[in-house]
Amino acid sequence: MTVAGAALALLVGAALQSATGFGFALVSAPILFALLGPREAVTTGVIVGILLSSLTLATEWRRPQVLVRDAVKLVAWSLPGIALGVLALREVPEQPLSVLVALAVLAGLALRVRGIRAAAPPRPRRWHVPAAGATSGALSTSTSLSGPPLVFCLLARAVTPAQMRDTLAAIFIAESLIALPALLATSTFDAPPAVVVLLLAGLAGQLLGRRAFGWLEGDRYEWAVLAALALTALVALAATVA
Repeated sequence: MTVAGAALALLVGAALQSATGFGFALVSAPILFALLGPREAVTTGVIVGILLSSLTLATEWRRPQVLVRDAVKLVAWSLPGIALGVLALREVPEQPLSVLVALAVLAGLALRVRGIRAAAPPRPRRWHVPAAGATSGALSTSTSLSGPPLVFCLLARAVTPAQMRDTLAAIFIAESLIALPALLATSTFDAPPAVVVLLLAGLAGQLLGRRAFGWLEGDRYEWAVLAALALTALVALAATVA
């Protein structure tokens, strides 16, 4: 039952990420934390996340639209956050971290929706990239929920859906490859016995989500992204409180 529940969570999360560019950890992390425990959940998220992002960039027969300059800056700023996240995973209880993440996502959503309703154009700030990178890095190794800070940062820069999806994939790969040795060095790497089954579930979800991506364009894409963020943040908060 534990493996089946974890596999279903990974399948749904992978499908959402394949369609919108993010959402894998937001959907799967709360369930994985509950079923597998924090260390196995983070390790599984990192391993499956590398697979999903690699497939997004390498197997869709199109030229990836990665915003290289932004991706490099965000990954560079994530380095201190990754180290802090590993420390938090080892020392801080999981529940406070998850509650904080969910509340932060909902607060960011409220600000973004307010801006859309006011027809306010995106206004990127100098602090967006450092804040998003550091926060994403810390969340990647403490809860595997690294996506929301990156999503808000890229939305503010008015990127296209393809740029969003591919840039997030590139950043997720880089952060995960940096996080793996950090987890191994601190003895917080703990792969579950059924890791192959979980990888296959993630692969199936990635393939299912590809068709939806072609349908999501323009305002429809942004509202789909915001709706997915709201739903998964509420689920994460409810699961943590429960």
